[in-house]
Amino acid sequence: MSRGEHPRHLLDHTIHSPVRLSIMALLVAAEQTEFRHVRDTVEVSDSTLSKHIATLQAVGYVTVHKGSVDGRPRTWLGITRTGRDAYESHLAALGAIIEGS
Repeated sequence: MSRGEHPRHLLDHTIHSPVRLSIMALLVAAEQTEFRHVRDTVEVSDSTLSKHIATLQAVGYVTVHKGSVDGRPRTWLGITRTGRDAYESHLAALGAIIEGS
């Protein structure tokens, strides 16, 4: 294997953070979910989740929609097609590393 062919070069460094990987995994499964559900499931603070969502949103991997339910503000997070593709590619690279390819 020549230099640059190792599957680690295919890892998405935006997704590779454990918190962002957890967020992406949750959004892939749910398509769209409330901010607080993601926060509680991933076990991070509001501010930590906001920072990671901003990073994912900046590269077009997630969407953020604000609204209200019963007059209370809510924020919904969703995954984009670009985000789904990036996540799947990242998982494939991880799989190749684990398999020793």
